[in-house]
This record gives sequence, structure tokens and C-alpha cells, in this order.
Amino acid sequence: MAAHILIAEDEADLAGIIRDYAIAAGWSAEIVGDGVAAVERARRGGVDVLVLDLMLPGLDGLSVCKSVRESCALPIIMVTARVEEIDRLLGLEAGADDYVCKPFSPRELIARIKAVLRRVQPTLAATARALEIDEVAHVACVRGKPMSLTRGEFALLAAMARRPGVIHSRALLLDCLSRDRLDVSDRAIDTHIKNLRRKVQQVAPELELIRSVYGVGYCVET
Repeated sequence: MAAHILIAEDEADLAGIIRDYAIAAGWSAEIVGDGVAAVERARRGGVDVLVLDLMLPGLDGLSVCKSVRESCALPIIMVTARVEEIDRLLGLEAGADDYVCKPFSPRELIARIKAVLRRVQPTLAATARALEIDEVAHVACVRGKPMSLTRGEFALLAAMARRPGVIHSRALLLDCLSRDRLDVSDRAIDTHIKNLRRKVQQVAPELELIRSVYGVGYCVET
């Protein structure tokens, strides 16, 4: 599945250029123009890399970085017009994975995104080996062992497994179940997750496949 890039940049022309280069690299991309929107979108999940401008309206890039870091391990590349070393260090200390100073070559930024994605790919590959899902046959196997899942449990696991390592909010998981014509409540999501964890433990006691982030949601990882 192609990576999805979130671009938090209030300079419309620059944001458009980054988006076009990201799409040309084979990824999908979307733009948000302020810090509050960047935090809200990152927390909803479905993002593989956040390209984050330091000087954003509403909430500055350092605050966005710290807020996102509190809820997920989303890779962050910070972009800024400031070139002083102290600003670079502050960005890295806030949790950024990389740092690019304006003006920059879009090709350089794309190369840095590729480097970040390569670093997270081993985790995604390990997840794929641990969990195998056949959505046509409605079969889920952990470490090669099939699990007996209800329709709701399978739908939730499949939805999270499509984007391993990405945090899925309860609202997003509810939406996945509603698209599958399953009528469930927010509390039912937690019950399904509890049952999924129990069934995973039955076949692979050493594996913590489903991680929860308090107040945010759940993700599939190894």
C-alpha cells in the first residue's frame, strides 16, 4: 500500500509543490494549513509521515510535534526557515525525526521521506509475518495459526492490519464497522479489542499484536 504523507504548511504554493512531488513519488498526500488541524489529522491515523512546518498559525510546529509524539510514533520531518543550530536542536528534542531548512530542494525532501519510510519498513514487514489475513476467505492467522473470530472482530483486525503501526481512533474503527453493515457502539469497540487480544494470546502468548494509546485508539504492530 502506498504511503500517505500529511503536509502541515501554511504557504499554499510550497505545500502544493511538496504534494505534487509526493504524488509523483508514488504516495498519496494531503495538506493542512494550521497546527491545530495537523494534530487532529495526525491523531485520526492513516498517515505514514508528517512534513511539519515550524511556523504554523494556531499552534506552532514544536507544539504540534510534542502533541503528536504524546499519542503516536508517527515519523515527523520538520521544515523551517530558521537556520540557527538551537532551532534545529529544539526540533529534534521535540521528537522530530529529521530537519530541513528553507529554501530546500523538493527532491531532497522526497529523499528524506524515503529514508524515514525505509527505517519503519522493518517493523511493517515483521507485522506482516506475524499476522496474515485473507479478507476473501475471512481467515486470520497469527504465526501461521488460524483464529476463530466473529464478524466484528475480523472486520476490526483487518481494518487495522491494512495500515500496521498506524493508530486508528475509535471513531475510525466505528466507521469501518458501519461500512461492513455492523451496528456497534463505542464501548463495543473496546470489547472487540479485548476479545482479539485474548484470542491472539491463545495462539501466540509472546506476541503483543494490538497496542492501545490512551485516549486515542488502537493499532496493530509487533
